[in-house]
Amino acid sequence: MKEIHFINKNIERWKYFEQMLATNKIPAPDLLAESFILLTDDLSYARTFYPSSDIVKYLNELAFRAHLLIYKNKKEKKGRLKSFWMYEFPLLFRQQQKFFFYSFIIFFVSVCIGVVSTLFDDTFVRLILGDSYVNMTLQNMQNGDPLAVYKQMNQMDMFLGITLNNIYVSFLAFIMGALLSVGTAYVLFNNGVMLGAFFTFFYQHGIFTEAMTTVWIHGTLEIFAIIVAGATGLMLGNSILFPGTYTRLTSFKKGTSRGIRIVAGLIPVFIIAGFFEGFITRYTQMPYAIRSIFIILSLIGIIWFFFIYPARLKNQIMK
Repeated sequence: MKEIHFINKNIERWKYFEQMLATNKIPAPDLLAESFILLTDDLSYARTFYPSSDIVKYLNELAFRAHLLIYKNKKEKKGRLKSFWMYEFPLLFRQQQKFFFYSFIIFFVSVCIGVVSTLFDDTFVRLILGDSYVNMTLQNMQNGDPLAVYKQMNQMDMFLGITLNNIYVSFLAFIMGALLSVGTAYVLFNNGVMLGAFFTFFYQHGIFTEAMTTVWIHGTLEIFAIIVAGATGLMLGNSILFPGTYTRLTSFKKGTSRGIRIVAGLIPVFIIAGFFEGFITRYTQMPYAIRSIFIILSLIGIIWFFFIYPARLKNQIMK
């Protein structure tokens, strides 16, 4: 898009927002969050395609003033939690969605590596999952309950343990992005290879369908959230490598702030996944139809809240 077309397309919205800031009128929290995220989206676009233009300086200043207004009145806002879930988080994820696809590609390739390596090397699964886990699973297979591992712990203990571990992994994936995204890529690679080796191991023993329909009861939400956490790490690394018109430190701070909000927004997803794993996955004798319902509902929830709803929300703002 030519710069003049970009300006003409958005100038009215920028002027409206500038007037709002000039008069110090504070709109509803949801509208302010929407306007700010959309403004930073425009700024990011302008920095990419018109880096030497005055429009970058204009939008940069406007975004800075908006940032001050938002945090100056943060404590006075009512319904902050509702605004976060209904507007800020979906729009923030939408704005950083490209990093999700990068994260997904890294994870998917890693899964494929785990699959191929397990198929062609009988010792690989033991290297990745450990001898004790493999031996235990083989014993469970002989006992007629290959996924009995999900029944070994008390429901509440398993729920809390799994949830806290997943939250830890998500923050680790984010923080490791400070190593120029390499650390995050390693976390994604490690988890992807493990997942690929895990399912291939069950495939080799003729119980692939059983494993898929059982593990993805909780794994649908869990794996998706880990990939999103990986996206925040890649975003953090990108903020260091490509600061644009900001200083590297300022860009890093902004990347950190956005990443923390996204990872924090994943906590309820991990709680639900942990609940499923602790209280539902253990019922390995459930009919496939019931297991499929949990998986399908999880997929619908993910597609709606993380993709369809943010897209509609952004389209509403653009009108």
